[in-house]
Amino acid sequence: MEQRSLLQRAIARPEFGPFVLLVIELAIFGGINPDFLSGDNLSNILAFTVELGLIALAMTLLMTSGEFDLSVGSLFGFSPVLMWTLFNSGATPLWLGFLIALAVAALIGWVNGLFVTRLKIPSFLVTLGMLLVVRGTALYVTNGFPQRTWNAGDQPLADFLVGTFYLGGFRVYMSLLWFAIAAIALGYVLTKTKAGNWIQAAGGNANAARARGVNVDATKVWLFILCSLLSSLAGIISSIRTSSANPNSGTGYELEVIAMVVIGGTALTGGRGTIIGTVLGIFILRVMRNGIVLIGVPGLAYNIFIGAIILGMMALHSWLDRRHQEGR
Repeated sequence: MEQRSLLQRAIARPEFGPFVLLVIELAIFGGINPDFLSGDNLSNILAFTVELGLIALAMTLLMTSGEFDLSVGSLFGFSPVLMWTLFNSGATPLWLGFLIALAVAALIGWVNGLFVTRLKIPSFLVTLGMLLVVRGTALYVTNGFPQRTWNAGDQPLADFLVGTFYLGGFRVYMSLLWFAIAAIALGYVLTKTKAGNWIQAAGGNANAARARGVNVDATKVWLFILCSLLSSLAGIISSIRTSSANPNSGTGYELEVIAMVVIGGTALTGGRGTIIGTVLGIFILRVMRNGIVLIGVPGLAYNIFIGAIILGMMALHSWLDRRHQEGR
């Protein structure tokens, strides 16, 4: 009976469905094409995972608080453009351009938060407007052309953010380390700290949270800032790794990031979030993108699979929630 109770509790957790789906994906793709499980391919999956993953981690906390940010994709493209423009023009050294890009991103997040909390405008509308402003600024400043990045190969910042090292024959990017640190830190904040309780309370019932002394508005503003900062960092890491700072980078990323978070088990309406689930959701989508290409499915069919996964996972989460409420 005790074993059955433990199994029931495991199944009821929001991370259970994503975990099973990820295992199934790995088994199917690895069975069809053995190269899928090769060291080089797994290293490539992890390299791409980090960039969207950083944004998804911050989005998890923001969505748990009952809000979301559609401007993250535009910041992913804008921040590296700003940093490399400052560096290439000789206005700043690379490290200072990096700090300025992060500071501007934090300012954008702060403005998003103020519009949502002070003016009571839905975050969907605020961040949609900011998406257009930020993307338009990047395109206007660059005339739509990518910025030079290849003259920074000997910069310490590049090695610090995207340097590589080997574990046996397995190549690992430094950016994977930053992703792991962010996942552990934000997971701890969400589940083990008073700030995490505030985040969940703000998303579950904001009025009740205020009555209990939670500063809901300040909590949400800080989460918008965090979302913008990690989006900026992810874009800069990507630009160094790919040697390209394109103002159009990150187009559509906002929806893919939200899909990762929702697939992982975070409630779209707020009040419940899971960093572990989001990490699983990140790997589900990145493994899917890589695997369908390796087994010969056209890459343009990716969105079909992602849409099906989202619908399936939402149905599963709904079913598990009903069972939990019924005490089964």
